[in-house]
Amino acid sequence: MKMVLASQNAHKLVEMRHILAKYGVELILQADLGIHIDVEETGATFEENSRLKAKAVMEATGLPAIADDSGLCVDALNGAPGIYSARYGGPGLDDAGRYRLLLENLRGQPDRRAKFVSVVTCCFPNGDVVTARGECPGTIGYAPLGENGFGYDPVFFVPQKRKTFAQLTEEEKNEISHRANALKEFKKKLENYLNGTDK
Repeated sequence: MKMVLASQNAHKLVEMRHILAKYGVELILQADLGIHIDVEETGATFEENSRLKAKAVMEATGLPAIADDSGLCVDALNGAPGIYSARYGGPGLDDAGRYRLLLENLRGQPDRRAKFVSVVTCCFPNGDVVTARGECPGTIGYAPLGENGFGYDPVFFVPQKRKTFAQLTEEEKNEISHRANALKEFKKKLENYLNGTDK
């Protein structure tokens, strides 16, 4: 099955294509079809933003479109940065600037609990929608560690692995990540949908 990824994020494409390939899904970028849509994320939840993006790209391409909205939720910051993870601190910050701001905002805070959340939505041309949510619990470290991944990966520590996301290999991360967990759930729901058991 061919699906369009409603994203301009090359890192996300590589990660999602790697996970979805074994499920028989051929994932292409909207840019591959000459479509360039930057959907305004006006939703109040990961679910709403994920659906907004998928619906817009599905309508523009006529193909099933899959979108992921994800972010980091930190307990001591009341769930922030949450849906604003990619925009945390304003447009002037890069990935390193955002996680440094996060560490600064957690200075002296003993509660480092956090989780990554991912919501994957697929909108079909006939109006059907398949949505799945995945989470990965962890803690926020005190300094960045590791060279892999992107975003907040260098400061997101996974106790069961005793490493940050940025210290994990791509294979290790894809076994436990929020996006991998969302896609595992999505795969089950998609299979049920295609088999006509979960309309």
